[in-house]
Amino acid sequence: MKSLSRLNAIIKKEVLQLSRDRLTFGMVFGLPIMQILLFGYAINTDVRNLKTAVANQANTHLSRQFVADLRATQVVKIVETVATPDALEGLLRRGKISIGIVIPHDFDRRVVDNNRAAVHVLVDGSDPTILAVANQLRTMPIRFDTTLQSPKKQDLIEVRPYYNPERRTPVNIVPGLMGVILMMTMMLFTAVAIVRERERGNLELLINTPVSSAELMIGKVTPYIAIGLLQLAIILGFGQLLFDVPVRGSIFDLYVAGSAFIAANLALGLLISTATQTQFQAMQMTIFILMPSILLSGFMFPFDGMPVIAQYIGEILPTTHFIRLTRGIMLREAPISELTSDLFFLIGFTLVAMTIAATRFSKRLD
Repeated sequence: MKSLSRLNAIIKKEVLQLSRDRLTFGMVFGLPIMQILLFGYAINTDVRNLKTAVANQANTHLSRQFVADLRATQVVKIVETVATPDALEGLLRRGKISIGIVIPHDFDRRVVDNNRAAVHVLVDGSDPTILAVANQLRTMPIRFDTTLQSPKKQDLIEVRPYYNPERRTPVNIVPGLMGVILMMTMMLFTAVAIVRERERGNLELLINTPVSSAELMIGKVTPYIAIGLLQLAIILGFGQLLFDVPVRGSIFDLYVAGSAFIAANLALGLLISTATQTQFQAMQMTIFILMPSILLSGFMFPFDGMPVIAQYIGEILPTTHFIRLTRGIMLREAPISELTSDLFFLIGFTLVAMTIAATRFSKRLD
């Protein structure tokens, strides 16, 4: 009986402690809700509305009808119209579109003669999922004329995969995995930085020094930047050695993007560290951010195929922008000057997170 009484006392103590730990108590409900929402809505293998641009060089009734039929499939979402195939290739290289449609000047004659491809579909083949979806367009029939009763011809659409002609999955996965690994380690390192100082009693020593909050934040971040760059080199080396993943763009550009991403995650980790009281809470918050960063960043599933709300959330996450940068530089040979929007987001995110973290940090023991 005494043993049961002691056991009951321990159980009551743990329940009381959990009820007082609001973050842990919130995670009990928050994690399963977040997981079911992410897995239920964001994970979508039936990809639709891929960003597409069209170069309609024929500009006839028949070609315009084909574009309308293409839009009606809902496989593509036409976001831009350009004049030449070169312009389409530029949009593909910058990651602005996933598919480019080229309709040549003699489109009508090619449809009637049926002796060569009447439409060329340029695809960002670095993602095998997008290429598989684009291949569905090959069986799309093309009308002889614009009447609904007109006969149709098939097999007039040619799909041209860019950047990954061998359709190897590691070529797409490794650049994304680079972002996931760096995010997980960098954010976790700094998420426990301040609370670790508090738990060890070192924060009391820092209180008696003339170090400002901003100086402390920067001092905490700086050593880990070198560690992050070392990890980046390791991932690149093993990616090329084991999986033959190419680096078609500038290594310097890649390290610039990597430095901005590392700084963003370190700043986010510090922000978490100032918002939590224990290392366990900091790790909980890190896990809470880790899952959407994997599922909503375009790492595992095409970004365009996710619901609009999931895309809005994904745009806030640094991992989304870094994956765009790495795939653009490594696979599409895009210079960083063409990817400045994602780079500037990471820089801005770092400044905002560091400012909030420095503001939240108070040189006193709470």
